[in-house]
Amino acid sequence: MPRAVRLIRSATLSDVAEYAYAATAPAGARLIFLAGSCPLDADGGTVAVGDVAGQAAACVQNLRTALKDAGAGIEDVISTRVLVATTRRDELVAAWKVVRDAFGDHDVPSTLMGVTVLGYDDQLVEIEAVAAVLDA
Repeated sequence: MPRAVRLIRSATLSDVAEYAYAATAPAGARLIFLAGSCPLDADGGTVAVGDVAGQAAACVQNLRTALKDAGAGIEDVISTRVLVATTRRDELVAAWKVVRDAFGDHDVPSTLMGVTVLGYDDQLVEIEAVAAVLDA
């Protein structure tokens, strides 16, 4: 099945970043704007309290579910924003490693941000995403 998302790698920017610097989707692609994926269980409780990597994994799983419900998969994501409630770089990196590993070779343009607080009790991580699909 053809994919809508095309990742663009820059030959003139640093290759230190573990993601493509840009991505495109063709005219006619259906865009899917996902709410921030949170580390919540089916009952709305925050999981992996105090564990940044555990919460990032829960966010990725919930993101996969939301994508599937919208007729897409992780390979259809065109960009992400990863929010971590911390001032510590090691916690940012811990969350990023989980997200990066989940996306594998589909290393979409991403922003990783430390924030002061997120919306749910004990929430440390949230992942926003946009996806693009070609409907048959």
